[in-house]
Amino acid sequence: MHKEVLIENIDKIHTTEMGIGRIQKNLRISEEPVSYCISKLKQDNSVVTKEGKNYYVEVDDCKITINSSSFTIITAHKN
Repeated sequence: MHKEVLIENIDKIHTTEMGIGRIQKNLRISEEPVSYCISKLKQDNSVVTKEGKNYYVEVDDCKITINSSSFTIITAHKN
């Protein structure tokens, strides 16, 4: 259910300038973080949960936090 909501609103998913650097640093990636996180969300094995005001996308070795009202990627971490 939560994954479907994120997929339906995929064009709204974004991050802030500060979020770009934070996500790249935490995930140890150099590519554009929004596209990277969206590709992770779209994977068949991704699991989306909602706690409070945030969605949590868990897939492979990372956990991505997305605000449920603004669809802003707040942070992401390696597990």
